Amino acid sequence: MDKNEQWLKWAVELQSIAQGALYYCKDKYDIERFERIREISAEMISHKSDIPIEKVRDLFCSEFGYQTPKLDCRAAVFKDEKILLVQESNGKWSLPGGWVDADLSVGENIIKECKEEAGLDVTVGRVVAVQDREKHNLPVYAYKICKVFAICTAVGGEFAPNLETVASDYFSLDDLPPLAEEKNNTEQIKMCFDAYHAEHWETIID
Repeated sequence: MDKNEQWLKWAVELQSIAQGALYYCKDKYDIERFERIREISAEMISHKSDIPIEKVRDLFCSEFGYQTPKLDCRAAVFKDEKILLVQESNGKWSLPGGWVDADLSVGENIIKECKEEAGLDVTVGRVVAVQDREKHNLPVYAYKICKVFAICTAVGGEFAPNLETVASDYFSLDDLPPLAEEKNNTEQIKMCFDAYHAEHWETIID
């Protein structure tokens, strides 16, 4: 992590310590102190990032219980030695995927995202990797994210423009379009190609 981002690491650690303590605390005075520590961590992020404090609180201080990472899933669908990408309204391209809904498993969510964003019915195969997002993607966020990449096979469906994506297409590794690198970068796309071509693949875990 760049030393200019060290403040963010400290703020995230304060938030995590405070939230964990609030989950276990029984003493009302300790609860008050840890609530203030969590509030300070939100103020730090708002001050340094110019994000309104209300938005930081909603994102950073609204969870209950012991703090755990958010889950993001990405589907790698191949055809004719090319990988499927979907285009967002800003012109950037990404693997179909998104946040894992609380009422779905990771596999179920990958199937849902492929249908919503690419119009495809898929089956989920091998897990390519479980990555710590901040080790691979920029910008670093104020909360921890685990990214799950999986090889999928299309079994039907076709693309239609929707609220999230405006186009879809298959690309070779040496002809990738502009990527939404906060979601997936060239390193991660190549990793999916490597897993697809491997006879035996050992899931990568950060």
